[in-house]
This record gives sequence, C-alpha cells and structure tokens, in this order.
Amino acid sequence: MAHILIVDDDDAFRESLAETLGDLGHVVAQAGSGHDALARLAGDERVDCMFLDIRMPDLSGIEVLERLRAMPTREALPVVVLTAFATSDNTIHAMRLGAFEHLTKPVGRDAIASLLGKIEASNRGATGAALQASNEEAGDTGTPRLLGNSEALRDAQKQIGRAAATDSTVLITGETGTGKEVAARVLHDASRRRHGPFVAINCAAIPAELLESELFGHAKGAFTGAVTQRSGRIADANGGTLFLDEIGDLPLPMQAKLLRVIQERALTPVGSNASVAIDVRIVAATHRDLSAEVAARTFREDLFYRLNVIPIHLPPLRDRPDDILPLAAHFLAAATHLAGPARTLSGDAERRLLAYAWPGNVRELKNAMERVAALARGPLVTADDLAFLNAPRAGTSEIPTALLDLPLPQAIEWLERAAIERALQQTVGNRAEAARRLGISRQSLYTKMAAYKLG
Repeated sequence: MAHILIVDDDDAFRESLAETLGDLGHVVAQAGSGHDALARLAGDERVDCMFLDIRMPDLSGIEVLERLRAMPTREALPVVVLTAFATSDNTIHAMRLGAFEHLTKPVGRDAIASLLGKIEASNRGATGAALQASNEEAGDTGTPRLLGNSEALRDAQKQIGRAAATDSTVLITGETGTGKEVAARVLHDASRRRHGPFVAINCAAIPAELLESELFGHAKGAFTGAVTQRSGRIADANGGTLFLDEIGDLPLPMQAKLLRVIQERALTPVGSNASVAIDVRIVAATHRDLSAEVAARTFREDLFYRLNVIPIHLPPLRDRPDDILPLAAHFLAAATHLAGPARTLSGDAERRLLAYAWPGNVRELKNAMERVAALARGPLVTADDLAFLNAPRAGTSEIPTALLDLPLPQAIEWLERAAIERALQQTVGNRAEAARRLGISRQSLYTKMAAYKLG
C-alpha cells in the first residue's frame, strides 16, 4: 500500500484517478494546484509517489517538479507526469528532471497498476548530486526539436530526457532520415554540457586517409602539407559533445584508436608524442545494425559495448503514422513562411501522404513539403501536387521515381533493400541462392538483412 499524492486542477480527472488508486488499495491525497502540492510536500506528510499534471494555471508541472527536486527530503520522490497534450519539449524536460514516467491522459486502470508495480520495484536511490545536476534549467533555444507525439517517438524522447541527466556515452540508431543528428543536438541542448560546443562529424564522408588527422589533429610537419598545428575535431568538442555520425562506417584501424580515446579520455595528435587530455561526451549514430556488424567482424565488439551504454532508437516514419500529417503541416507551414503563399493540405493530399511508404523518413517528408510549397498550383495542396510520391509501400520491389529526389546514400539504401526483398521472394527464402543472384557472399547478405531488419 502506497501513499500517493495527485496534483491536477481538473477536479473530475483528479477524483476519477483517486477512485482508481483507492480501488487498487492505496492511500490517496489530492491537491488542486501546484502551490497546494508544494505546501503539502514541504511538511512531513508521507508521500511515496506523486501523479503530477503538467498544465496548471498557477505553477506548471515542470515548475513543481523543479522545486520538488530542490527539497532535500523529496529529491528522490517518484513522479508520474500527466498531460493531455504531449510535446517533445515537455516529455524530454520531465524525464531530464527525473520523472519516473510521462503519460498522456486518459490513463487506464491496468496501466496504472503496472506502473505502480514498477515504481515499487525500482531502485529509488538516486544520489543528491545527480539530481542537483539534473535540476539545472534546460533553456529554450527553439531549435532543434525532435517533432512528433506518437508513442513510438515518445519512447525515444523519454530516453533522451533520461540520458540528458547523465554524462554517459549514447548510441543513436535508426534508418537514414529519421533525425539522428537532431536527436543528438536535442540531447546536447538538454544536458549540462549545453553551454559547451556541439561538434558533429560524419565518419562516412571523410576519406580514410584524412580521418585520423580530422579527428585527432596533427602536429606541425606531421605530413606533407601540415604547415601548422591542428587541434582536431575531438579536441574542438572539449567541454561539450562530440557527435560521430555513421559510426558504423569507421574503418577498423580508426575504431581501435577511438576505443583508446574513450577508455583513456586522452588523445595523441598525428606526428606528436604528447598526450592531450579531453573532456567530451560522445554521442554516436548509425543506420547499421552494429550487432550484426560485430558478428561479421566489420565492427569491434569492445568498441560497440563502449558506445552502446545508453541506446536510443529512432523509429522509421512508417511506424509513426500518427505523426505524418502533423509533421507535414508543420513543414509545409515552415516552408511557406520562408517564401510563397500559405498552403494547406486537402483531404486527398493527406490520404496520399498516409498511403506513402516514406523510405527516406522525416527528411524525405520535409523535402516533399518544401517542394510542394514551391510548386503547388494553388493554396490548397491536392493529391495531384503530390504525384511524385508514387513509390510503393515497403515490401514491394518497384523502383519509385521519387528516388531521384533523394540523396544518393538514401537511394542506394532503398534499392539495396528492394533488390534483397525481390531476390528472397524469387528464391522462396533460399538465402544461398538469393546471395548468388545478387552477386554477393552469404555473409554479406546476412549482414545486409540484419541491417535492414529483413527476415
């Protein structure tokens, strides 16, 4: 039996939740405002858990949570944040402040019972120092934002909020175009390192022979053309966050050197014998399945475990159908705000957007809305204006003309997936024969199937 405080200005919802909690055998107290809740919590009243609404007229739930974390006797109190309108910002901020969970109303009886069981079983021994660090204000830069309120994306937002309260290494996975760099920037901006630099480097975009110098820097005269000393991107991120995009494309020799940097928190520039101490948080990202790459011996197992301390997966847009139309409206409004007349989506345009597979994910949707904003024939966007979205749903092998509008890496990825699916269909799942038809080894086929989550 737990003593639970419900804080919500909606009398009907508060009474209903109190009744449910009482039926589950718990002792319930109620507060109709943030000030009322803080007054109760300032005393010695027993409170084992708190359900806290995020939108209240006097103090917001976030403000109540911030003040709660400053109370020495309440700093570890499990708090379940409730909202009728979840946003990326309030989800991440709530989790960063140590909320146990962030739920959207209404909340079912079974979900409440399950959640309370998790709270009772959880380790509540967070240190005061960690909570104090997580209690710093996050600030509001306006950008970047990880847009979307679907359950699939909110799970990722919660993980980002929790990770922001730590300094641990993070590995962000997801298909091309899902917003991995945006997620990394959101994480940086919500963390205690937000006043430090955010340095991003694409490991797949730099030639292997230049990568070591780019990352670690070099001494003057280290090689032909090194006329001055250079610090390198890792050192440039000192005090902040280093974002290593497409970490799965890092050559094996560089993987070993990066592992040493992570372990020793120091680096040695090319052509130098001096070790340079660094203070950076590493956030890596990849569209590849690194566990499959480890099995194929193309990625170091020890580096994988060093990077995969806090894993965050961004779901593909096809798994977030509830986000497609809000995102489309947002991107369309943003594009028309910059240039051109205001435009809105017609019903048939919305149906076409929902029927499309979005192989390029959020990035492709954003590009499509920018194209529509520039080329639509009237203020109401019709299905005809979206005729270029004629790609089939995932699982079919027809090549869409929309591929011509995608960046080359995305187009190649889509074609690889389609070719593998077609080969497997034609061979009735015989992987050895499929690999032969594709002209690749069976191990390469297994690696690509794992990366694309096929079979």
